[in-house]
Amino acid sequence: MRDFIYVLIGFVGLFLLGCKEETPSELGNNDIEKVLQHVTQTMVHDVTNPPLAARFFAYINLAGDAVLASQDSSYAGMQGILNEYSALSAPKVQLQNVQMTALLAMIATAQKIQPSGYMMEAFEQQFLDSCRQLGYREETLQQAQQYAGQISEQILAYAKADHYQKTTNYPKYTPKETAGHWYPTPPAYFAAVEPYFNTIRPFTIDSASQFKPAPPAPFSEDKDSPYFKLLREVYDEVQHLPNDHRTIASFWDCNPFAMADRGHLMIGLKKISPGAHWMGITSIACRKANRDFATSMRIHTVVSVGMMDAFLSCWDEKYRSNRIRPETAIRKYIDPSWEPLLQTPPFPEYPSGHSTVSAACATILTHFFGDDFAFTDDVEVPYGIPSKDFPSFMVAAKEAAISRLYGGIHYRDANENGIQQGLEVGQWVVDKVDQTALQPLASSTQIR
Repeated sequence: MRDFIYVLIGFVGLFLLGCKEETPSELGNNDIEKVLQHVTQTMVHDVTNPPLAARFFAYINLAGDAVLASQDSSYAGMQGILNEYSALSAPKVQLQNVQMTALLAMIATAQKIQPSGYMMEAFEQQFLDSCRQLGYREETLQQAQQYAGQISEQILAYAKADHYQKTTNYPKYTPKETAGHWYPTPPAYFAAVEPYFNTIRPFTIDSASQFKPAPPAPFSEDKDSPYFKLLREVYDEVQHLPNDHRTIASFWDCNPFAMADRGHLMIGLKKISPGAHWMGITSIACRKANRDFATSMRIHTVVSVGMMDAFLSCWDEKYRSNRIRPETAIRKYIDPSWEPLLQTPPFPEYPSGHSTVSAACATILTHFFGDDFAFTDDVEVPYGIPSKDFPSFMVAAKEAAISRLYGGIHYRDANENGIQQGLEVGQWVVDKVDQTALQPLASSTQIR
C-alpha cells in the first residue's frame, strides 16, 4: 500500500510538472540592449542618416514602452507626453511574459520601419528559440507575437502620421552657390541630407523652431571679422592637432557617410550615427546601475524621444542659417589644399548636430542617473574604437561637441550654441515627463 502511495504521488508530481510551464530567467536591461544593437547593425548596413536613425530608435523603443503600459497600470507610459499619441487598443489578455512581448514588439517595429528590417528576422528567430529552450510553450510564444504585432501596427500607424514620408516627395534641395552658404564637399559631394526634416511632427516640443539657437557669426571675408577668426581657429587647430585632440575627434566621429579613396575606387566606411552612440551609452548606464527591465525601457524611450526632438530642432536651424562648412571656406580663402581630420558631413554647418543631440541626451540621462554618474563608453569597440572613461554624461557631451572643432568640421560657435540648444530641448523633455508622471492619466488616453 505504501509503495502504491509513493508511485501515485510520483505520477501526480509528474503530471503537475507537465502542466506547469517552466518560467524562464527574468529578462533584463541587457535584452533591450541586444535588440538595439541589432537595430544599429541594420542602420549601419543601410547607411541610415543621423536624423532618420533617431526617428527609428524612437518608434522602436516606443513599441516596447507601449506593451509595458498596456499590462501594468503602475507603469507610466508615454500617453499625455507625446504629441497626438492617444489611446492604443490591446487584447484584454494577461500575458505570460510582458517583457518578452515588449521585446518582440520592438523587433516587429524594427522589421517594418527600417529599409533592411528583414535583417532582424534571424535575430527574432534566435530570440524565440532561446525562449523555447527555457521552457515556453508554442502557445505562449504565439500569444506574445500576436500581441506584439498588434501593438507594433499601431506604433507604425503613429509613425506614418508624422508626415516623414511626405518629405520624400518634396522638390530636390538645390544648394545656393553664393558666398557663405553650404555647398556639397569632397570626396563624394553627397546631396543635402534631410532638408525637410523640420516639417515632420515632433514628439514633445511644440514645433521644430521652439528652441532656436542664437544666430551664428555672420559670414564675412574680412580677416578681422568674428567669422573669419572662427574660420582661422579651425584651420590652425587641424594644422597643429595634438594627439589627445586627434583621439577625441576620432572617438566621436560617428559619420555614416564617410568615404575613402582607394586608387580609382571610392570605398564606403560604414559607422554608427551619433544617436546610435547615445543609445549605446543609455544601455551602458542601465546595465551599470542595474535598472530593472521596466525602468530601462522607460529610460531608453525617453532618451530616444528627446534625441529625435533635438535633431528636429537642430535641422530646423541648419537649413535656415545654411552656413558654409569650414572645409569649403578654408580652401577658398586660406589654403586650397587643406583637408579636415574628419570627413565633412553632407548638410549645412550650424549648429553642430552632435553637440545638440549629445547635450539633450546627457540632460535626460543626468535626470535619471545623477550628475556624477561615471561610466566606461565602449559602444564603438566593435567598430575599432577603444573604450573611454567619463565622470559624467555632461562631460561626455561637451567632449563630443568640441570634437567637431578638433575634427575640422565645425566652428566653435556651432558647438557651443548647439550644446545650449540641446540643454534646452533635454530639459523640456525631462519637465514633460516629470509633470505627466505626477498626474494620473485620463482613461481616454490609456492603453486598454
